[in-house]
Amino acid sequence: MYKALVKPLLFNLDAERAHHLVFDNLRRAARVPGTQALLRGLYDFQHPGLEREVFGLKFPNPVGLAAGFDKNAALTDELGTLGFGFVEIGTVTPRPQPGNPAPRLFRLPQDEALINRMGFNNEGATAVAARLARRRNRQLIIGGNIGKNKDTPNERAAEDYVAGFEALAEVVDYFVVNVSSPNTPNLRQLQEKKPLIELLQQVQARNLGRPVPRPLLLKIAPDLSDSQLDDILEIARETQLSGLVATNTTISRDNLGTESQYVASLGAGGLSGRPLRARATEVIRYLHRRSEGALPIIGAGGIHSAADAQEKLAAGASLIQLYTGFIYEGPALVSRINRSLVPAQPSSHSPGAATTQ
Repeated sequence: MYKALVKPLLFNLDAERAHHLVFDNLRRAARVPGTQALLRGLYDFQHPGLEREVFGLKFPNPVGLAAGFDKNAALTDELGTLGFGFVEIGTVTPRPQPGNPAPRLFRLPQDEALINRMGFNNEGATAVAARLARRRNRQLIIGGNIGKNKDTPNERAAEDYVAGFEALAEVVDYFVVNVSSPNTPNLRQLQEKKPLIELLQQVQARNLGRPVPRPLLLKIAPDLSDSQLDDILEIARETQLSGLVATNTTISRDNLGTESQYVASLGAGGLSGRPLRARATEVIRYLHRRSEGALPIIGAGGIHSAADAQEKLAAGASLIQLYTGFIYEGPALVSRINRSLVPAQPSSHSPGAATTQ
């Protein structure tokens, strides 16, 4: 129904307007008695074989919603009915900010891709923390993706990340430090080894000083070289990170089917969706191999099918996240992936199967 009826209607609208329309309608629908139970029945597939324990947290299944979809934690209860094992909110900055001027979100349907230059538009850490404190579904694992405000110079970036951490520490289950978005000026400079170590050390000092520290992860760009990925692994060891999120959007425009002049006319922004699949998997495989599997990885980038999800997991991801694939394929994608991951049960007629008399 989504691909036949809902998606054509949404894709006739401006991409950001369609996003807000989905939010408004999902919120309204959730207020109708029985709707959440109906959505769970349609999309929330559960099975013991899907459960994962990663960086000390027990996930009911490995399929999560990536940061960027629910920036302000406005729909965590409602999204929890769609079968996700976890939802990552944000990116959240200490102070509210409007983000970049619109239009700032564009579809490339031929490539099943998106280009966005949202610019960390969000209501600020205080408002997001208050909303999470009121959520009803306490079983859903929530990740907090944190960033710096646009007007904070890089020299003071650590202060913003510490502030975001402190504001959300009581209401999220794990944290992701985002220094890899291409849509905040100079942010990616913080991926360089020296400033990144200093930033993570300050956040981790606050974290490890808590009675119960939260898992702290780093989200990285797909555009890093192998030597830069080696630096990331060294940084992760030195700062005692719990894991990595690989990957964020890419600044590359290679191998697109959409006409290049049209793509250029859209301007700057991060590209997500199918064109990112192969590179994201390559990064995951490299990190997994170089770390000898010691560092958990949340795999993201170009997951539009169960086969795409299995590819990421086979490359070494412990968990996966959807975003653009969720928009193009609809909520049934979550269930399809989870059903495909259930361990096969031996047939009663297969060789070696147990028999009873």
